[in-house]
Amino acid sequence: MARNLTQLEMLIELEPIAEANVNRHLSMAKDWHPHDYVPWDAGRNFAAMGGKDWDPEESQLSEVAKAAMITNLLTEDNLPSYHREISENFSMDGPWGTWVGRWTAEENRHGIVLRDYLVVTRGVDPEALEHARMIHMTNGYSATQIARKRIGSNAIPAAAGFMASVAYVTFQELATRVSHRNTGKVCNDPIADRMLQRIAADENLHMIFYRNLCGAALDLSPDQSMEAITHMIRNFEMPGAGMPNFRRNGVLMAKHGIYDLRQHLEEVLMPVLKKWNIFERTDFGAHGDQLRNELGDYLDKLRKDVVKFEEQRDRSLARDAERAEKQAALLVG
Repeated sequence: MARNLTQLEMLIELEPIAEANVNRHLSMAKDWHPHDYVPWDAGRNFAAMGGKDWDPEESQLSEVAKAAMITNLLTEDNLPSYHREISENFSMDGPWGTWVGRWTAEENRHGIVLRDYLVVTRGVDPEALEHARMIHMTNGYSATQIARKRIGSNAIPAAAGFMASVAYVTFQELATRVSHRNTGKVCNDPIADRMLQRIAADENLHMIFYRNLCGAALDLSPDQSMEAITHMIRNFEMPGAGMPNFRRNGVLMAKHGIYDLRQHLEEVLMPVLKKWNIFERTDFGAHGDQLRNELGDYLDKLRKDVVKFEEQRDRSLARDAERAEKQAALLVG
């Protein structure tokens, strides 16, 4: 039976992989500047500076676009929690520290540009946005703590802080990329679409770093890594889960194809699992094989849930269309 590595042993063994992938990232990442993605000429003063405060009529965004933009921005706002989590699990030494600093700096641009865009274009209520930011950042976020709370304090091995973190951010970065990309499409504004495509490109590079690291951990300690991966997939939730109105906004986003169950399965989970060769690997022990079977059963259930969700969504959208048609007829009449 393979011995589980301690977190320190895992970090030492994977340090060359981390260094190679930091160098890879730096060679591929493109510098960009948030101020280049904001239509500053659309801005004007608010009441405190002698102008006019926000009015809902000023927003050019649909309710769906507003919900998605707020959700995406508040998610990015919680960067201090994410920085704390990866710095605690990765350490700040050598290439690990280089990555933590670089990743944090790149992620910070996302919150900057999203907020500047929304405030300048008056896309959402800036006071309500600030109130939600204060609540969400005060609550903070810890993927490992949430996983332990949901599946039991002993369900994740003691050394799995690193592996749980790497597994989670691999899927989370890809999920965020999908959400940003699809949000850009519903904003009906080429400036917003360009901005969100730029952010999504960053998220994709970040995902590749974590995916490669997690893949190397799988080769190093297959059963131990598979345990963290399986637990994180089965208990996955987006990092914005604790923000105000998350359920309402999440439902709107799922209902209108910004991030739904099929996208989670087919665009996030399955491509990564295929890249790791999870269902074809021959290096798992008995425990790893058991976990793989459990994961396969979970994915089969998820496929059935996708069909149920889409049937319910189609009925809901049909009812919405019928109500809209009746309202339009009343107005004409």
